[in-house]
Amino acid sequence: MFEIEERLEKKGITTDAIVEAGMALYVPHGMSPEAARERLWERIAASYLDPNISSLLLGAVLLEEELYDRRKNSEIADDPVFLLSDEIIGMAIAEIIGGIYARFEFTRYDQKKPGILGELGPFLDDAVAGLIAGNTSRLYSECFSNL
Repeated sequence: MFEIEERLEKKGITTDAIVEAGMALYVPHGMSPEAARERLWERIAASYLDPNISSLLLGAVLLEEELYDRRKNSEIADDPVFLLSDEIIGMAIAEIIGGIYARFEFTRYDQKKPGILGELGPFLDDAVAGLIAGNTSRLYSECFSNL
């Protein structure tokens, strides 16, 4: 949807890098890390096909290009505390995928910024963190429902 996977890859954000960032904070819940890695990769790839998720990711791509890449000396260049729209996009992506629990998972990834998250600008780091958080939250919920 919206060629979102390709758009992210053009920015150096591959699905493999997203999965690696997700696995950096993985907490085993009855699923081996290897199985979780594979399932997370599948979930993220499926998320690209959801029009709501892909449109929010596209919004983050376009906002980052306009407000961050093109305006290197702007007041948002350092992701200031008053910039909230990036957090809102990330939380929305997380909650669409994983429900309200994903908001807490989003906070973990947003604060620690493992892997590729630490290399991205203010909009894409939160959007990708939301993508990871929603999918890891669902993964954890699935593990608990199988107990």
